[in-house]
Formats: sequence, C-alpha cells, structure tokens
Amino acid sequence: MDALQKQVLIELRTTIDDHGQMEYNTLRQSGTFFKKDRLDVLTYEEKTEDDMTTKNLITIQDGKVSVKRTGEVAMNQQFRADQITENVLKHPYGTIHMETYTNKITYQRLDEAGMGKLAISYTVKLNGQEERKHELSLTFKEEG
Repeated sequence: MDALQKQVLIELRTTIDDHGQMEYNTLRQSGTFFKKDRLDVLTYEEKTEDDMTTKNLITIQDGKVSVKRTGEVAMNQQFRADQITENVLKHPYGTIHMETYTNKITYQRLDEAGMGKLAISYTVKLNGQEERKHELSLTFKEEG
C-alpha cells in the first residue's frame, strides 16, 4: 500500500481525575497525519508561553499507541491495552517516573469525511504515588 500524508487539525483533550479533583486540558494544533500499511502517525509541535517547543509524535498500531515527546518536555509513553508500561518524563523541573496502566484504546481511522479519533482510558502513578485516572481524546480532521 502506498504511503499517505495529509495536513490535519488536531484537538487533544485530556481529563485527569485525582480522587474527585478534576483537571481538564484542551490543545488545538495543526499537524501532519501519515499512514503506511497498518501504521498511523500524527506529528505536531507545542509552544509554551516562554516560547519553548516540544515536538510530539503519536504512533498508532493495532492495540498499541506510543506518544513520544522531545524538546522542553521529553518522554516516550507506551499504551498497550490491559498492560502496565513504564517510562520517564523529563521536564525543566526534574525527572518523573511514570507507571501507566491502559484500560482501553479505541481508534477510528481517518475516514472518507477526513476525520479520525483516538481515545485512551488509563491510570498513571507518578514516582510511585497514588494512581490517577486519565482520559485522552484526540480528534483530527483534514485541513481545507
């Protein structure tokens, strides 16, 4: 199968439930969608208020998602349904050990209408502290 590359608008919504204390974040960014065989990749850059850049690379395969961030914030977080994965988050204020348990991954490939959606439900323990529930919802739509 030929490779496919498109410019997309990305909306990433995250919800963190820290024992009833809710935190919501939404990021809207232009990015690139790349598809080859059974591998889908989304890339985009985030800029902070102090003009630092973090590059994001999200790789989606059957039953597995990888979120790699490089720059101001660095990590390589793996999501595998019903499995625990570990990684290290590096940011300007230090390093944090993350233990992630993925409950569910739902992925709707880019369709004829030019829309796609990724949803991940998971828990995270930071530096061995109590786990917090996370919901990630990423939608992307072809630009133009």
